[in-house]
Amino acid sequence: MNEVDRLNERLLNQNFSEEVFGWELPQHYVRIAEAYASAENAIAVLSDMRTDSSMICYGGFADTLGIKRPEGSRMLDSIWEEEVLGRIHSDDLHTKYLMELRFFHFVRHLPKAHRSRYHLVAKLRMRDATGGHIPAVHRMSYMTSPSESGIRFALCLYNPLSCDIADGGFIVDSVTGRIIGFDRHDDARILSEREKEVLRLIDKGLTSKHIAHMLSISVNTVSRHRQEILRKLHVRNSIEACRVSRELGII
Repeated sequence: MNEVDRLNERLLNQNFSEEVFGWELPQHYVRIAEAYASAENAIAVLSDMRTDSSMICYGGFADTLGIKRPEGSRMLDSIWEEEVLGRIHSDDLHTKYLMELRFFHFVRHLPKAHRSRYHLVAKLRMRDATGGHIPAVHRMSYMTSPSESGIRFALCLYNPLSCDIADGGFIVDSVTGRIIGFDRHDDARILSEREKEVLRLIDKGLTSKHIAHMLSISVNTVSRHRQEILRKLHVRNSIEACRVSRELGII
């Protein structure tokens, strides 16, 4: 799935502080996920980007979606909960990943102590037990420590949509209640000006050698810019990078 690969490149290749946590999910984060599943009947997914693993806690909404609930939580060797993601309408799934890409870059520019106070809210259509699609709400937040160098843990919550919200996603400051829309000017911050310049030339079909000549830089520097563009946009190749950048209004 292309959108998953985009996020994998950015989320799983961060620099983490080895001394902060062990390789197991911290129990206080586990208790938070379990509490959401129990109190809100949500499907709660706690993901660890450092170990590329997840824990799913099943609330009552799983029954509505036709997901057989095991006793207790379930561990996955991936940060992508295919059992849940496979029930999201394909059009909404593509939009969801673009919003998560924007949200990740929004959070990573915040002071470490403030990252956990914001969460993403998005409306989705999910396939239920009858095979039809029902409106649902997806919330996502990052659980970080001021001493953690990367953004390691993510919590995703899935619930039935109880009251209508505007199409598209938005960010909520859980401390003040302030709602923040996705400003297209923020998308431009994902890549540096030089990276955007290189990507525009890639989009025109120029080779690294020609780009190096035009910008008076070395081919190795162009290659480093290419790799950084792929990493930041969570894509596998230049074709996807150009397409995603156009969708985000970067080029």
